[in-house]
Amino acid sequence: MEIFTKQLNSIDLERGLVLPRDSNLERLQPFHGTIELSTIVESSAGTRLPDPVTIHCSTRLGKLEFTRGWRDIARDAGLKTGDIVTFYREVNGGAQYKMRVRNAG
Repeated sequence: MEIFTKQLNSIDLERGLVLPRDSNLERLQPFHGTIELSTIVESSAGTRLPDPVTIHCSTRLGKLEFTRGWRDIARDAGLKTGDIVTFYREVNGGAQYKMRVRNAG
């Protein structure tokens, strides 16, 4: 169940990933303020980062944004401007969040 797909820009990588306006937010569990999302990160080829990463999703200036934990993912996955991330929820016995990254170049 896809929540969003976004092509990254330099601000996403330097500050925090602002979720696109057309994100399917019904797939996120309801929250106010900040929520921690334990997320498995994998490349489009299926290679995973060794451990799940906790991403903080916060409401900032009326927008949802991935803050703490996001920069670790960007660094560890070697993300660059132009890369594409897809964030989704997989229901497999229990809800689990996953992020698939695809390098642009």
